[in-house]
Amino acid sequence: MDALAPLGPEALSQATILTPTRRGARALADAFVAAACGRAVLPPQMRPLGDLDEGEPPFEPGDLALDLPAAIDPLTRRFELTRLVAGHAGLLPGRELTAASALELADALGGFFDSAQIEEVELAGKLEGLVAQDLAEHWQVSRGFLEAAIEAWPRRLAELGLADVSERRVTLLRRLADTWTARPPQGVLVAAGSTGTAPATRDLLVAIAAAPQGCVVLPGLDEGLADRAWAKVDVQHPQGALKRLLDHAGVAKDQVAIWPASGGADAQGRWRRRIVNEALRPAEETADWLGVIARLRQAEAGAPADPIAEGLEGLSLVSARTEEEAASAAALLLREALETPERTAALVTPDQALARRVTAKLARWGVVPDSSAGESLAGSPCGALAALLARAAVDPLDPVVLLGLVKHPYARLGRAPEDLARLSEILERCALRGPRPRSWDELAARLAGRGGEAQPLAADLRRIVETLAWTAGHDAPAAAARRLAAAMEAVAADASGSTGDLWAGHGGEAMARLIAALIADKGLPSVDPRGFADLLERLTSGETIRSGGATHPRLRILGAIEARLVRADRLIVAGLEEGVWPRAAPLDPFLSRPMRRELGLPSPERRIGLAAHDFAQAACAPEVILLHTERREGAPSVKSRWLWRLETLAAGAEVEIPGRPEALAWARALDAPGEYRPAARPAPVPPLAARPREMAVTRVETLTRDPYAVWARDILKLFPLDRPDVAADVRARGTAIHAAFERLAEAYAEDTAAERFESYYLEELEKAGLPHEALAREQALAREAAQWVAELEAERRADGRAVHVELKGELTFAAPAGPFKVTARADRIEATPEGFGHILDFKTGKAPSKKEVSTGFSPQLTLTAAILAAGGFAELGKLEPGDLTYLEVTGRKPAGKVETRAAAGEESAEAAARALEGLKALIERYDGPSQPYPSRTAPQFVKARVSDYDHLARVFEWSTSGEEGEE
Repeated sequence: MDALAPLGPEALSQATILTPTRRGARALADAFVAAACGRAVLPPQMRPLGDLDEGEPPFEPGDLALDLPAAIDPLTRRFELTRLVAGHAGLLPGRELTAASALELADALGGFFDSAQIEEVELAGKLEGLVAQDLAEHWQVSRGFLEAAIEAWPRRLAELGLADVSERRVTLLRRLADTWTARPPQGVLVAAGSTGTAPATRDLLVAIAAAPQGCVVLPGLDEGLADRAWAKVDVQHPQGALKRLLDHAGVAKDQVAIWPASGGADAQGRWRRRIVNEALRPAEETADWLGVIARLRQAEAGAPADPIAEGLEGLSLVSARTEEEAASAAALLLREALETPERTAALVTPDQALARRVTAKLARWGVVPDSSAGESLAGSPCGALAALLARAAVDPLDPVVLLGLVKHPYARLGRAPEDLARLSEILERCALRGPRPRSWDELAARLAGRGGEAQPLAADLRRIVETLAWTAGHDAPAAAARRLAAAMEAVAADASGSTGDLWAGHGGEAMARLIAALIADKGLPSVDPRGFADLLERLTSGETIRSGGATHPRLRILGAIEARLVRADRLIVAGLEEGVWPRAAPLDPFLSRPMRRELGLPSPERRIGLAAHDFAQAACAPEVILLHTERREGAPSVKSRWLWRLETLAAGAEVEIPGRPEALAWARALDAPGEYRPAARPAPVPPLAARPREMAVTRVETLTRDPYAVWARDILKLFPLDRPDVAADVRARGTAIHAAFERLAEAYAEDTAAERFESYYLEELEKAGLPHEALAREQALAREAAQWVAELEAERRADGRAVHVELKGELTFAAPAGPFKVTARADRIEATPEGFGHILDFKTGKAPSKKEVSTGFSPQLTLTAAILAAGGFAELGKLEPGDLTYLEVTGRKPAGKVETRAAAGEESAEAAARALEGLKALIERYDGPSQPYPSRTAPQFVKARVSDYDHLARVFEWSTSGEEGEE
């Protein structure tokens, strides 16, 4: 691989340069334009090795590919392989294949075929006897399935008249290598940046090196690696791929010429390369780190005083706490580079999620980088709309899905945007919050009255969602895709029928291609609604769309391979965590490691060596910022092995890798709220005229515990909204218990009390919208509770007392700001022949303690007794307060408890009188013009209960500042 002889400028346009990727070719073209310094230049022909097309040089006029069939479209390939997997499902016993799981296996099978084709492994006839007797039985199953797939797949490709992409590419590379070996090009021929991982690529590189004016530029060859260490280089080492290439070419490492570079730049990077290469030596060679350090510091001509410190110059390390902080730091460092004219910057990471986060962060400054990450089709507006409609077919009345549809940015539903927004709000508030409706008719009934204006919108939604319905249990994905496309257009259509931007842009075009491919395909396994939704989700998640459009010319976000031929003044190397860079060795669902080795397929660890090589290349740039995240997805992360080795070497040399504390400070300050000044406990003072003059006994309890909630609800009239699709269990159970007791009291018969209560309770639960699966669970609880209630009723009614349920009572007394009325709705009052009125309240949870009742923090029963004693219940007249009792009904063992808080007679009468006096004192206090309504005046009695207004009162903020517990 001799260096090129000097040539004149006229040879430039006749030269051919091969790069690993298309992005590398574009970057090289930009470099030629920059080197021309504004002069006109005819650059060489530049083509990517990884994406060869006939009709493009060096294949022009395409004679190498004249007899080759066209390559199969990637999406069509996925569908065809899915059909193949489903057709051979009988060879996979014990596994029920859905369309989505068949697609998952098809993707794995496609990866297996790609690996075999790239490595040029002939599979036919090699699988027999591959599985040893001592291996698990499932490997025998995999072998049988693969044998059938290996036979069926080439036959199917031949029927289609197409070729597999990888196989076709390997054939082209082979033909090109053979052609250039027999008839070497006489012009300049350069292959730059490729490590020759695949056998066909290696042979092509050998042919290029042998050409008269041929040259192979090896990326990052460690010419200083000792022969002993070079001999130990394995597949996980950064030099592994280059060693295999040189061994294949029969070229010793010391025979490779050094690419000429400017002296200053080469001297600046020389020691960095030495440090990185030494740190990433084979493990056996770095067992003695002190020896490695001593070797680096050996005196040689022209060496700096401390080569390690010199090598670490320009290298820095940033350790962010979370992925969000890492993205902010990376975005800020990229943005900072733009402050210097002509300065370039790039982020290199294999973590596409981080790349997308950084792209989003840069958007706040209006900067759009040239990013290779793109975005998932599932995350695009068009993909999200398709997913919503697919889920609507599974669960048509899911309130969250329906709200997602009417609030989607593409949604028009035949209306102007402002009209749709207004009607959507009505639909949400009147019909879709709280427990989900059980039918479209129930949804329409909820809109009757104040929500009537939104009924046409609900009808339109119903019509669209019903078009997605399956006529049978299973249907072909093609038919489901056709219905999906029609529903998407119906949602997006405005009054004129135009669908706007639905199919526009990269996301819309990609979604249109996907749906068209689904409609055209007739062989995918049939699906039910949920299976189609899962299939669509997997398809859209696997499709990446590029944003396109104008991007900033000095900012790039690149993957590891794409960064090989790209240089920038500032390089941020991110994702340095184990499992990210390097990624864990992938799992092969079909072949074990010994089976792969027997077939001649590469080990999964080879990817680690390639990733190590890309890291070493990136880390040797003039200014490099290594970015590590301490926690990923909420869990502690482990530093990348390469970063750990660099830090170990630096620590042993007593040289610190400098940090960039300002980057983290910027990131944390970017959205920081400023100095932490917690809000004080709120204590609004409303005017006397606005304060309530009537209050239920339950609201008196709220006024005692949390006056702020009374201010928000009773004075400001702020009422909480239920969440969409809120679980009906807890609230429905309490309502059903009350209703069942009421109905039982009205139709009591001792011999049928248990059966009646059980029936009433379950009927009320169903009426409240409890799901059927929850009703099945409640049946056992209802039976236990009903038996307990029947026994309780028989016992309490034995003396002939009259039972009254859901009675309303009131009591008015004088107060400083005018008369004040307290009201009560008693769950049950039992009037005895002796003139006592026993008051009962039903609880499905824990009843208030006796201390809470006696101290006035739970005055519901005692104030109800005061109203009863004053004759406030018109139907009953004046009665002496009897037992004040809570009935805890659980349905468990025991099914219920009777908790008496005050006994009939003097104790009950005193408790009622004390509660009434306490209420009068409380109202007198709040009738004072300067009396505020503070938040949580009695937090020690609030327990775990959370008020609907805690977020307005900013309870968490002021309670952490030390105010909790003090008024």
